Amino acid sequence: MKKSEVPQDKSNIESVNMRELCYATDENGNYITALSSGWEPKTIALSNAIDDIKERTEEARQKVANGEASPILYFMEFSKMDVGILAGYTGLWQWRIKRHFKPKVFAGLSDKVLQKYADAFLITVNELRNFKG
Repeated sequence: MKKSEVPQDKSNIESVNMRELCYATDENGNYITALSSGWEPKTIALSNAIDDIKERTEEARQKVANGEASPILYFMEFSKMDVGILAGYTGLWQWRIKRHFKPKVFAGLSDKVLQKYADAFLITVNELRNFKG
């Protein structure tokens, strides 16, 4: 696209006074960089993804409040992680993490294991242990 065609639509990044770097061509056909304040299709996609994350986080919070899941599920969703990513941060097997989603199993976890989760979520063990949803 030409430099004059770089999208300048309103977007989420504009609200934090940022711009996105894009590649465009100048009048001679050479590649150059140009700043964009946003592109409507990208803004819509990002907005939908953020709404989905908020919904999953709220569902996880509700499950914790109802005693159906451990706080690990909530903090994983809140931190925008999935089981594979959390496994990478904690060094735990994915099947163990899924098992730790069960409130009874979570209640029996050692401080050492809880510390791995707390470190991954950037919280304290007490915040993890005492989260009630």
